[in-house]
Amino acid sequence: MKTLVVVLSLWIGSVAVPAQPAFSQDLSSQWQAPASAASRKNPLAGKPQLAAGGAKVFERNCSVCHGDAAGREAHKAPDLASAATQAQSDGALFWKITNGNLRTGMPGWSNIPEPQRWQLILYIRSLK
Repeated sequence: MKTLVVVLSLWIGSVAVPAQPAFSQDLSSQWQAPASAASRKNPLAGKPQLAAGGAKVFERNCSVCHGDAAGREAHKAPDLASAATQAQSDGALFWKITNGNLRTGMPGWSNIPEPQRWQLILYIRSLK
């Protein structure tokens, strides 16, 4: 009976849900927005004061994975201040925020009103 308990304990431990893996830059680099989405312009561009609203959206929805410092210390998501993120177009970021990516663990945020998603992009731009 003791052997059965040990075997069951080992088996249960082997099927436990693994910890969230560290963010993989390889998966992110393969995640490209369609050209039609990437070419979209931020209708709030030129209004940097609206980035404060984006910061609130970030804190409420994004900081759990990207970290309080927008990814500078997070391990589950990319650094949003990085050159790779900042090089993406506003349209590409909007598309990624809206649709998410199951392979990287990024949820889609289409439930956030569109103007707030554009504000979030203003906030991301303010991190560079």
